[in-house]
Amino acid sequence: MESPEVKVSTSASPAPLQPEAPGKGEHEAPAQSAQGHSPAPVAMQGGARRAGVPGDSVMTDVHRRFLQLLMTHGVLEEGDVRRLQKHCYQVHDRNAPVEKLEDFINTINSVLESLYIEIKKGVTEDDGRPIYALVNLATTSVSKMATDFAENELDLFRKALELIIDSESGFASSTNILNLVDQLKGKKMRKKEAEQVLQKFVQNKWLIEKEGEFTLHSRAILEMEQYIRETHPDAVKTCNICRGLLIQGQSCETCGIRMHLPCVAKYFQSTAEPRCPHCNDYWPHEIPEVFDPEKERDAGVSRTSRKSLRARQH
Repeated sequence: MESPEVKVSTSASPAPLQPEAPGKGEHEAPAQSAQGHSPAPVAMQGGARRAGVPGDSVMTDVHRRFLQLLMTHGVLEEGDVRRLQKHCYQVHDRNAPVEKLEDFINTINSVLESLYIEIKKGVTEDDGRPIYALVNLATTSVSKMATDFAENELDLFRKALELIIDSESGFASSTNILNLVDQLKGKKMRKKEAEQVLQKFVQNKWLIEKEGEFTLHSRAILEMEQYIRETHPDAVKTCNICRGLLIQGQSCETCGIRMHLPCVAKYFQSTAEPRCPHCNDYWPHEIPEVFDPEKERDAGVSRTSRKSLRARQH
């Protein structure tokens, strides 16, 4: 991430996560109170801890620059976050030692706490990549719903969310979502318009689309866990290992317990014959690989080297 341009949006976030308590966006400058909801503790996606951070922590230009740039993305993988931090030091305090990332984030969060915003750490459900997302923590009334999305658009998200949560796979097909267009609250919406709105949710990193099916983006899961648990208590799935909210994962064919794919990978990584941690029956699914940041980094270096070689050859 080389010299990213600062473009801080002050528009409100989609906040489709709020049935009665939508909030302003995490793209909004922290001079105003961000409003969302209070997420429950997540074992798998544990947020950055502020323990030991003094109450009078002061953000430097490095911290402010970092926060502004994170706002333009909403969510970034850990590798990109580290590169962004180094970039901010190079721009604003080149001679200072780069602070440990956790302490750096804690300093920012200690200042954002009164504004009900937090930089929260999580992992992706499909491959366990560490991510950081800027999320809202406060609640607000429906009359203060974010202005980026109309009532019918927000209702489309809620219906898509319900289909995703109710499904066994954690995905909802675009066909099934679009078939609910006639039931939306507010202004009528054509299916073509609904397709564009779904893509807008993808662009804003609330949804992910894979081959015509939609699931929740990791950013949405970080911010929406408590909302999902409160509004869909009978449909909520929990990982047997980390106890966090589960959207995608694997399940035991005998007892039905579920596990996130990254949790499956870690639990069975040194097991010759994988067995269910609950009933001890054979685990019939393919075991995913454990995400290895070192291997990922080496692969990235290798790809960069090959590109450089090709460039020199041409």
